Amino acid sequence: TPEYKKYQSYHLNVDPDQDDKATEIKICHFSRPHMRAFHCSWWSFFIAFFIWFAIAPLLSEIKETLDLSKQQVWTSSIAGVGGTIFMRFVLGPACDKYGPRILFTVILCFASIPTALTGLVSSAAGLAVLRLFIGFAGGTFVMCQYWTS
Repeated sequence: TPEYKKYQSYHLNVDPDQDDKATEIKICHFSRPHMRAFHCSWWSFFIAFFIWFAIAPLLSEIKETLDLSKQQVWTSSIAGVGGTIFMRFVLGPACDKYGPRILFTVILCFASIPTALTGLVSSAAGLAVLRLFIGFAGGTFVMCQYWTS
């Protein structure tokens, strides 16, 4: 059976033995599919990183405002990292099934909600739960690597 290809030619050099993966990067180009995927993935990961680390510079103010102990702040940090680790295990197989673009969109939209609700936190438990859900944004590393490789 003949092999189906969406694109018959590319604006980059590709390796036909590796499923037409690009063998070069042209940073200032947005040609489809290689460079558009590259730019969309790094931009999406930048947004995820912004979400993931948005609360870190505010922790000293949050600690003072909510009268939290150092232990409670560390617990919230561990919850955030735990959410990231969990999502990395979940998102690997999910990328195989659904693809990285759909999952990137879902995770970014989902993680933006707790980020927007940061100002409503009023307890240590609320902060830990919030950081757990914000930590899910850290799992986007999997989709970024999947999409660009």
